[in-house]
Amino acid sequence: MAKSVFYHAGCSVCVSAEHDIVNLIGLDKVEIVHLGQDRNRIAEAETKGVKSVPALVTPDGNVLHINFGASMTDVKG
Repeated sequence: MAKSVFYHAGCSVCVSAEHDIVNLIGLDKVEIVHLGQDRNRIAEAETKGVKSVPALVTPDGNVLHINFGASMTDVKG
């Protein structure tokens, strides 16, 4: 089974959402990607349709933007 991918930038909004996502769907069903630490995955996130973080990309490719922590422009710095 494919995993969802949760992209975030490490801000307090993102970390709070990460904890909620893991509690809701389980760490075994989601890959956590911290774009501040893994900057080479920013383009991947944008290609998948991520416009802001935190965001969850489902196995079907749906992008669920959760709250608002930072735009991808802010993430790229």
